[in-house]
Amino acid sequence: MYTLARDLLFKLAPETSHDLSIDLIGAGGRLGLNGLLCKAPASLPVRVMGLEFANPVGLAAGLDKNGDAIDGFAQLGFGFIEIGTVTPRAQPGNPKPRLFRLPEAQGIINRMGFNNLGVDHLLARVQAARYRGVLGINIGKNFDTPVERAVDDYLIGLDKVYAHASYVTVNVSSPNTPGLRSLQFGDSLRQLLEALRQRQEDLAVVHGKRVPLAIKIAPDMTDEETVDVARALLDTGMDAVIATNTTLSREGVEGLQYADEAGGLSGAPVRDKSTHTVRVLAGELQGRLPIIAVGGITEGQHAADKIAAGASLVQIYSGFIYQGPALIRQAVDAIAALPRSQ
Repeated sequence: MYTLARDLLFKLAPETSHDLSIDLIGAGGRLGLNGLLCKAPASLPVRVMGLEFANPVGLAAGLDKNGDAIDGFAQLGFGFIEIGTVTPRAQPGNPKPRLFRLPEAQGIINRMGFNNLGVDHLLARVQAARYRGVLGINIGKNFDTPVERAVDDYLIGLDKVYAHASYVTVNVSSPNTPGLRSLQFGDSLRQLLEALRQRQEDLAVVHGKRVPLAIKIAPDMTDEETVDVARALLDTGMDAVIATNTTLSREGVEGLQYADEAGGLSGAPVRDKSTHTVRVLAGELQGRLPIIAVGGITEGQHAADKIAAGASLVQIYSGFIYQGPALIRQAVDAIAALPRSQ
């Protein structure tokens, strides 16, 4: 049934079908229908960042930017939901068209540019949702905030979402906001992380709870740069790393329609790069910081491969678009089948 629905949606422009899909998933959630459309995954609880996850397979940020379909996605069997990226102020994002399918490669290129309705809209949707599972909120900076003042936007976002999030993701790795990826390196990264950690400590006192901070990184760094990031995360007391965002590489999609469009490439073509980044991180972190793996999971075994590489949790996005809700159950089953030592 999902294949039929997908084929019909794929006849529409990508962003139109995306918006329609969010509307349909959200409506199904409000009516309590989505759980009837697919078999629920097996119970596979896991504790990460001090949080209890129903299973280790989550929805990656970017699909539900504004938190409009939280209940709908939860009913499909995800062990956790991440919404956003959200910015302090609403912004339209980059000019259309800005979303392109590469079905031959099960890939997607986007240059959305953090289009969202702003943090206040997102929080209203969070408060209206019935979902009580683990909810991550992904924060970013507005496009017109200078990079040298990016910390201001991240602190505004953290202040706003802290009381409503199970964990907060700091997105410094989208390729579609000019200059953003420079925040992943050297003094810029450490200054940002130190400011966030201090604010986290202050907010923990105000709200009486400690909300973990996860940092989302790109797959396009060298191994040495990835190791430097891992050390910075440890030194500044971050709680998790999400690996990875989309790639600027076009390896594996050369010659395909839309392959030369600007933006970040997700889906199957980024799988190996993302899993490699997980392995490098795991080698440096040695279990001292959990890794959330995302990128290229289009079948259950790919999720298990990322856990075997050193991740504690996985997230899916493009694979969900191509494969549908059945991928959640398949991923949970594949992870459950791993040897206990994994």
